[in-house]
Amino acid sequence: MQAAAPDAEAPAKVPPGVRAIKKYPNRRLYDTRTSSYITLSDVKDMVMSCEPFAVVDAKTGDDITRSILLQIILEEESAGMPMFTTQALAQIIRFYGHTMQGLMGNYLEKNIQSFIDLQASLTENSVLKMQQPLMQNFMGGYMEQSRQMFSQMQEQMAKQTETLMGNLGAGLTPKK
Repeated sequence: MQAAAPDAEAPAKVPPGVRAIKKYPNRRLYDTRTSSYITLSDVKDMVMSCEPFAVVDAKTGDDITRSILLQIILEEESAGMPMFTTQALAQIIRFYGHTMQGLMGNYLEKNIQSFIDLQASLTENSVLKMQQPLMQNFMGGYMEQSRQMFSQMQEQMAKQTETLMGNLGAGLTPKK
């Protein structure tokens, strides 16, 4: 069966300046900028070069970028040295449906960004030129920032619990 022409599908819901990739039912990815089919490896290259892109379902126009990124992570985890241990993956799964799911996602995102910033600083200052105390300062700063983010998450949890308990208590107090 022949694949449908790329123009005959639903219009992509992609913001201006963002590279649109269409995914067809036959699981092929079509790059609208180059007018050619691409692979997950090509999408990974876009991620690595920090190029903004969005993957949309060719039929519905729905944004499916997250599922494509998850496929890339799965391929990376399956080949070579995985980044996540089985225990870490199990812990992440346990947060789905948990009241802390949103906070955990935010915490992980900020922590990863802090690590990227640290890595950029290290690269900027060339690790070879660094002396031991300077490296300790960088790592100390990263650890302190991570600790602060965790403390903020704990404070948010305490406030949410306080609000929840206050609301529950208000309904249980006998009226006079």
